[in-house]
This record gives sequence, C-alpha cells and structure tokens, in this order.
Amino acid sequence: MNIKKYFLVLLALALSTYVFFSLPNKSENIQGQEMLHGLIVSISENNGIQKIATKITDGSLKGEIVETEEDVTNILNNRGFEVGDKVMVEYNKEHVQFFISDFIRTGSLFLLFAIFVVLVIAVAKWQGVGSIMGMIISFLILFKITLPAILNGNDPIFVAVASAVLIVPATFYMSYGFNKKTHVAVFGTLITLAIAGVLASIFSDMANLTGLASEEASFLKMGTAERINFKGLLLAGMLIGILGVLDDITIAQVSVVNELHKHKPGIKKKELYKSAMNVGKDHIASMVNTIILIYTGAALPLLLLFFDYSESIGNILNLELIAEEIIRTLIGSIGLILAVPITTAIAVVVFLKSPKIRSRR
Repeated sequence: MNIKKYFLVLLALALSTYVFFSLPNKSENIQGQEMLHGLIVSISENNGIQKIATKITDGSLKGEIVETEEDVTNILNNRGFEVGDKVMVEYNKEHVQFFISDFIRTGSLFLLFAIFVVLVIAVAKWQGVGSIMGMIISFLILFKITLPAILNGNDPIFVAVASAVLIVPATFYMSYGFNKKTHVAVFGTLITLAIAGVLASIFSDMANLTGLASEEASFLKMGTAERINFKGLLLAGMLIGILGVLDDITIAQVSVVNELHKHKPGIKKKELYKSAMNVGKDHIASMVNTIILIYTGAALPLLLLFFDYSESIGNILNLELIAEEIIRTLIGSIGLILAVPITTAIAVVVFLKSPKIRSRR
C-alpha cells in the first residue's frame, strides 16, 4: 500500500471518528426529562409484574441504581429483558419516575459497520476506501446541513436539492476518482434527479398527499408543526432516496460506454449507444424488481395489518400511507429507467469527442 492509500485510509478513519463524536446527543430533548444509559443488575417477577433494577452508567444519575416495572402479562409488553442487558432509561425529573425506553443497540451496530468496512476495503481496495469516505461525507451533509436546515423552517425541497448537489459530486469523485467517466455520471445523475423531482411533485399533488400519514410525521408535527412543510418533507425524502439508486445505474452505464469505446475506438455513435443500451436494459430489469421488493419488504408488517382486517385492495391503495410508498417506489423506478438512456447518451457524446480514452482510476 503506497502513501496515497495510507492517506485515504487515515482520512476515512478520521472522518468516521468525527461523525461519531460530532452527532448531537440530545439526552434532554424534552423539558424535564433525561435519557440515561444503564445496565440491568437484577430482575424479579410477581403476578406478571417485573421489577427491574438498573445501574445508571451516564448522565446526572451516573452510578445510582433505579427501579422500574414491566407488565409482562401481555405478550406485546414482554420485551425479554435479562440481567446484563444495556438499556436506555427515561428519567422524568418532575415526578421522579423512570421507564426503560429500549435496548442499547449501538454496540452491535458498530460491530456490523466494522465488518462492512473491512469487507469493502478487502474486496474493493483503495476504491472501497473512497466509497466509505463518500458515504461518511453524505452522512455529514445530511446531519450537519440537511436536517438542521429543515428543522429551522427552510423549504425541504430546496434543502434536498441543495444537499443532492453537494452529495452527488462528493460521493462520486471519492468513489470513482476525478475523471471523465465520473463527470458524465454526475451530470447524468443530476439531470435525472431533476426530472424525478418534477414528477414526484406533480403526482404528489394529483394524489393529494399531505406528508402526515406516517406515525413519525405525527410525532414530528407535535413539536415542529409551525416550522416544517410536511408535504415538502415527503418530496425531499423521495429525492434523497432516489440518489442511492441513481449512483449505481449512472456509473454502470458510463463504464459500459467507456469499455465499448476503448475496445472499438472507431465505433459509430448509434452503434455505441445501441450496444450500451442493451446492457442498460438488463440493469433496468433487475433494479426495478429489486426496488419493488425492497419497498414491499419494508412495508410488509403494515400490509399484513391491512390484510388481517380483510380490507379490499382498492381501500388499501387509497390509504395515504400506502399511496406514499407506491409513488415513492414508482418515482424511484422511473428515475432509474430514465437514467439509463440519459446517461448513456451523454457518455456517447463525450467519449466520442476524443480519440483516446484515458482513465485515472
């Protein structure tokens, strides 16, 4: 590994550390309440009521042992706490009450992330390091610019577009290098994203979406109703979600055009475009099916709930929560489909202008 690669690895680690320690830790996000971390030290049960003693490991009560109760007579209330579990404890200072909010899962999440990073670097080498750096930059933009800007009352759509303009070049150039191929992919992605944004806005209006159908939006509305445009927030979420799809498809199409031109420098524009599109069609077929399955899998518990109550298909489709996911899925799929011919056309024009392709990857 040369100096450049060492530098990239160190920079990725530095950025990861910065993200971890700089993300806001809102332990007192509600006045009079504090979120504490603790370790369960003992559990006793009597008539279906568990008494759980938890030693607090941080916050204003660090080192103290607090007691909470859990009603486990209902299977839905039985969270399966055991001695040694790390948990989050809500502390109501006004009434001096405690409640176990949930398990602490960051340890397992960080372990899985570490495995992910090791595999990416092991398989993709220094390009994998660049991809990780790009991902970290995306998180920084989202958590340091996008979310604060929306919470401060700025137009979510404008914020999402501005964030995309920052995220796309940063992630693409980190992952694929500063070269002609990446330039084309960035340009194709931004054009496709703009078209998808217009379609999302039009069909959200036609479907009368409000952005308030989800439970998360309802909770958010309670504290920030006057500052946030929830319909704009819905559209912003669609735009940011589409970015992940476009990254893969645009760089793949540019690579296809690049390789075809390399191996056949005298190829005509029409032939090059047609050959690249043949590959793109296969990519579209596989990715569209992937998107549908991903969104369906994410909404599976909700769909089961509606089918359990024997709702008709028509009634289910008319629910805003379901309509949101359908529009989100279809807009993402349309963006993917459009990205192939748009990016391929741009790549054909750009690569055929120069007699020789040079890659800096």
